[in-house]
Amino acid sequence: MPVSRIVTLIVGLIVILGLSLWLIDSLSRLYWQFSYSAPLLGNLLLLLFILLIAALIAVFVYYVLVIARGENRQRQRRQRPSVQVPAAKSEAASSTLDAVRQQVAQIQDEVARQALLSKSREIETNLAGGEIQVVVFGTGSAGKSSLVNAVMGRMVGKVDAPMGTTQVGQTYCLRLKGLERKILFTDTPGILEAGVAGTDREQLARELATEANLLLFVVDNDIRQSEFEPLRALAEIGKRSLLVLNKTDLYTDEDKEAILARLRQRVRGLIAASDVVAIAANPQPVHLENSEIFQPEPEILPLLRRMAAILRAEGEDLVADNILLQSVRLAEEAKKLIEAQRRRQADKIVERFQWIVAGVVSVTPLPVVDMLATAGVNAQMVVEIGKVYGCELNLERGKELALSLGKTLASLGIVKGAIQLLTTALQLNVATFIVGRAIQGVTAAYLTRIAGKSFIEYFRHDQDWGDGGMTEVVQRQFQLNRRDEFIKRFIQEAIARVVKPLQDSEVLEEENEKARD
Repeated sequence: MPVSRIVTLIVGLIVILGLSLWLIDSLSRLYWQFSYSAPLLGNLLLLLFILLIAALIAVFVYYVLVIARGENRQRQRRQRPSVQVPAAKSEAASSTLDAVRQQVAQIQDEVARQALLSKSREIETNLAGGEIQVVVFGTGSAGKSSLVNAVMGRMVGKVDAPMGTTQVGQTYCLRLKGLERKILFTDTPGILEAGVAGTDREQLARELATEANLLLFVVDNDIRQSEFEPLRALAEIGKRSLLVLNKTDLYTDEDKEAILARLRQRVRGLIAASDVVAIAANPQPVHLENSEIFQPEPEILPLLRRMAAILRAEGEDLVADNILLQSVRLAEEAKKLIEAQRRRQADKIVERFQWIVAGVVSVTPLPVVDMLATAGVNAQMVVEIGKVYGCELNLERGKELALSLGKTLASLGIVKGAIQLLTTALQLNVATFIVGRAIQGVTAAYLTRIAGKSFIEYFRHDQDWGDGGMTEVVQRQFQLNRRDEFIKRFIQEAIARVVKPLQDSEVLEEENEKARD
């Protein structure tokens, strides 16, 4: 119990006892005076005396109980761990991680799968009670390392040995009074450095910044556009930031206030005015009149106060927000890997079916439009592409989709355009006598490719053609697959898969005819 409360309690007891003695003496005299002349009045005074003493005792007991209850509450608050991660955000992060694990199970690349699982376990650890990550970010000349050194010298609590390497920055583990979580204080490589190595270091710095719970963005003057862009990008993903103006010892008070005003104006809407603070992490030495050099102490108290206030008031929310952000980013990464995997599988299906169709048509020539209308082979391709994207279709539904797309190809003039395009390309690469038979097979392969690529887009978007409908998707695929570099590759492969077998069959027929003759 605090000394002030003990003193108050003792003084209160003395006052109560003094009043009690005075009342007892006064009332006893009155009682004896009235007991002879007015016994009833004397008895009433005695009753009043008893009630008054009881009231004094009740007040004393109540006061003691209130103090005891207050002490218990304070003890419970000291024993109780810091506020837990807000339930709603915690549940959202857990749900996202469960979804990630389900997605990871679909990834075939073992290295990528294990990497995602490792990240998900790390996020779960932070969810259960990890550290608060404070990251110092900015250009190499802004004085980030000086800021870190100054904070290390002034921060209350234990400072462990530095972790990490100079290439990715150094991290210190701190303890702040009033916070149960540890604080990881990280100095990152500078941004906007020249050369390939500088670009690589900046990428590492940005990755560390995106994982921070609290970001200290350090500048040494008015913020440049090249500095503002990464700050805005980090703020837009919800990163809690402080903008720190360093090296204020180089400016007059008037200039310092002018720079602070400009900074607060530039970051309005991204960072609150109270979160723009001025410091001098490593003040310049001062030459005294007696030729001695005086080294001023770092002026970082405004930053320490603001950091402490934010971490104590918002620490758990910052952790929860960051965990949820990291969970969502991990889910997006898993989704991209699955999307790339599905795309590769679907492309292989299209590649296989386009040459199957080419072989069938080149051996048994059919009008291309009729082949597309029949859509027998293409129906199977649609079913297999749908299966890759988790859509189970029967052949009948596959035929309906293939027929619909075939009619769209014909109505848009893509069939005719494809014949003209490929005829010209084949005439430049193949002897004239074989073009007639090859053109239908190669065109069928080309149209099947456009159809297959269109269906990939359809299934990628949950069986939805989009606002422009099937027509827009088909036209876009036709434009993508008519580029010169693609046509050259396609014709070379078509020669190997379609034209060469036709040439071989021609030679074989001639040899058979000669043998019969």
